[in-house]
Amino acid sequence: MKTLMLKAGEIDKKWVLIDADGVVLGRLASIVAVRLRGKHKPSFTPHLDCGDNVVVVNAAKVRLTGKKLKQKVYHQHTGHPGGIKERNAGQILAGRFPERVIEKAVERMITRNPLGRRQMRNLRVYGGAEHPHAGQNPARLDVAAMNPKNKRSA
Repeated sequence: MKTLMLKAGEIDKKWVLIDADGVVLGRLASIVAVRLRGKHKPSFTPHLDCGDNVVVVNAAKVRLTGKKLKQKVYHQHTGHPGGIKERNAGQILAGRFPERVIEKAVERMITRNPLGRRQMRNLRVYGGAEHPHAGQNPARLDVAAMNPKNKRSA
């Protein structure tokens, strides 16, 4: 039995479109992280970026379970003394850039090294239903139908 190790020129990247409308944030982020790393492929090679390009639409309509909308806090530091700012998930989802909640959740599931940063460049998240990647002909991935727990209604 031989272990398959791909070379950089042998990698086959596909485009995947995921609709986040009503999908639970953590479950969505874990599925996206697996797709970005390429662990769903039998040709997974740990030291190469062999994952797919993932486009997530309707990021503003993602769901959080329990009291996370009010209690989950994101911290940001301005760089000045005493300059730590905090916002909860509800404020970010209702603000200008609701896609940052999904980006941060996926980023924290990807390895923190140069390879992980390269894999994060393959993620595109949009707050609304429109996206400019129709020319790549992305295949739709229905995360809500994978497991009944993945989708929550309002």
